[in-house]
Amino acid sequence: MAIEIERKFLLANQQWREQVQSQSKYIQGYLSRCPERTVRVRVADDHAWLTIKGENIGAVRPEYEYPIPTADALGMLAQLCEQPVIEKWRHRIMVNRHLWEIDEFLGKNSGLIVAEIELKQEDEIFVRPSWLGAEVTDDKRYFNSCLISNPYCEW
Repeated sequence: MAIEIERKFLLANQQWREQVQSQSKYIQGYLSRCPERTVRVRVADDHAWLTIKGENIGAVRPEYEYPIPTADALGMLAQLCEQPVIEKWRHRIMVNRHLWEIDEFLGKNSGLIVAEIELKQEDEIFVRPSWLGAEVTDDKRYFNSCLISNPYCEW
């Protein structure tokens, strides 16, 4: 089974911006959202994916992701996904052997910036950069799928 082990953190300061190695604009929407599963469509640059995720148990959940034609994804985002869709800039930073993905949200979620790291094991040790703030892995408000119905501007 494919699994995702992901931890999320707030940012303590803006120093991460000096370390960004690449960035992409993401647009994503949800075809289905419930505690047991989410079905997401995502476009970044000229690539698109359909992702099915299971329920979180701590930082772990099943995840299946498949590339799909970008034109199909754009059609699904416009016609089938819950609105509004999530838009964000994803910034990437390598720290030692781990990739940090920092999502800077747009629209109604503007002002929210979250750093994510994917791990191979739940107890995997990783370097915590100086710009890393409080962990929010278990706070459902920070799930992208929750930001549609409870956007950051309403917190």
